[in-house]
Formats: sequence, C-alpha cells, structure tokens
Amino acid sequence: MNLSQSDFVFVRGTRLHVRRWGDPDAPALFMLHGWMDVAASFQFVVDALADDWQVIAPDARGFGLSDWPVAAQGGGHYWFHEYLSDLDALLDHYAPNGAVNLVGHSMGANVVCLYAGARPERVRRVVDLEGFGLAPARAEQAPHRLKNWLDDMREPPVLKRYASLDEVAARLIRTNPRLDPQRADFLAQHWSKPDDAGRWMLLADPAHKLRSPMLYRLDEVMAVWAQVEAPVLHIEALASPTLSELAGTIPLPEFKARFAAFPDWREALIEDAGHMVHHDQPEQVAALIEAFCR
Repeated sequence: MNLSQSDFVFVRGTRLHVRRWGDPDAPALFMLHGWMDVAASFQFVVDALADDWQVIAPDARGFGLSDWPVAAQGGGHYWFHEYLSDLDALLDHYAPNGAVNLVGHSMGANVVCLYAGARPERVRRVVDLEGFGLAPARAEQAPHRLKNWLDDMREPPVLKRYASLDEVAARLIRTNPRLDPQRADFLAQHWSKPDDAGRWMLLADPAHKLRSPMLYRLDEVMAVWAQVEAPVLHIEALASPTLSELAGTIPLPEFKARFAAFPDWREALIEDAGHMVHHDQPEQVAALIEAFCR
C-alpha cells in the first residue's frame, strides 16, 4: 500500500485536510471525492497507478479530517459552490501556475466539471467518475423545495453511530455489496472515529444531509460545461444504478444528452461495478486515468 501524508491548508478560515501520495516532483493528479466520502477513498486507485504521480486529494469541508465550518454546526448548511472555491484556493496553493489534471467522483466530478468551465485556462484534463448532474428542475418545484428546506432547518439531521469499526465496515458493504471486506476495513478506519461514549461516528457533518433550497438549473450547468476547453473523460459503471435513479422516468439517452455541452467529451464503461467504481475496479479506473492524463 502506498502511504499518504497529510497537509492542513486554511481556506477562508476553514482548515482543510489534504492527503498526498507520491513524489512531489511527479506530475500531479488532483482527486475530489464524492458526497459522504473522504479523500482516502482513492487509496485503491493510487495503489493501482503504474507511473509516477503525485496524487493530491482533499477532504471536502465538513468531511474527513477537514473542519466543520462554524456556520454549518448546529443546523447550518453548505452551499455547493463553496467546493469550487475551495478547489480554486487549493490549486493556487499546490499548483499556482499552469493547467492541472482533475479527477472527481460523483459530487467531486460535478465540482471539477463546473470548475473546468469557470476556469478553463487552469485545467488540462478532466476525469469524471460517475458524475451526472441531477434531473432538470422546474420552476413550479420551488415552493415545495423551499418548504422542505425550512422544515429541515427546524430539525437538523443526525447521523447514525456504530458500536464498532466492524459495524462501520458492514455498513459500507451494505451500501456496496461488491466492496472487498479488506477494503471495507480500511475505509472504515478513515470514514469514522470514536466518540466520547465509545461508539463510532462518521467523519461527516450531518448538515450535509440538508436538502438544498435551490433548484438544479440544467441549462445553467450546461452553459458552464460549454466553456470547458479540456478534454473530459466520463467513466461510468455499465448499467449504472445511480444513473437510472437520477434519470427517473427520463429515458437514459435523453438524460445523457446533456453531455453534448462539453466540446471534447469521451466515455468509458466499466463492467462489474457500481457507483463506487474506484472501489470496485480500481485497476481499470487507474489505467483509464493514466492513459488519458499521461
């Protein structure tokens, strides 16, 4: 196993934890994890890389070893675009000059794709692991969405706690039955920590579970994607259950037509994998990343 080291970088008063693997002089891959996940999630892909790379992967604010911003504690909330601002600051810190390779999974994929459209000159390649965006919203959904958000703010969400690390690992396997038990044990150690009562709490601010009051504007998202100058490689699990869930009643070809907004978009499908493709088939994911970014 390739060992990582930890950095802590202050961004707008919030201390972000950044996990780094590899030679600092090697070409860099910046990797952003998904929702309710942590940077250590990329360990298996890092171990499968054949070439020399420096992999730089932050724990997003409110996840892993990064701070829970004061405003988000006790019923606050996170704005999605803060993740883009954090990425902007971290790139200025680690790679102030030139264009970079960005890899993102799920939520992290949505972050890197939007960032590549907002700052096209800063991005060399984009690898999108199971990042689809959401179903397009309609204006008439706004009143109900706002009501739900107000209700959530009255009773902030909580996260379940577990009796042992084994229970945390079992929880990961229930979510992803393909997950190797040894990998589940490793992830459990980085996905949780003991609380004052001797139980195990997830390293995630419960405020992340608050439903946003803002509607998802697909036309605005596609307008940003259209400004991406870097080639984009979309890596998807064959018959992805997440894609089907997001699309709902929308036919899949119609849902995926949104990707036509990217000027240079390619797709790779991976068999025997679910949404956590980087856990299920890390060797294939690593090979695709390297061939695309080499």
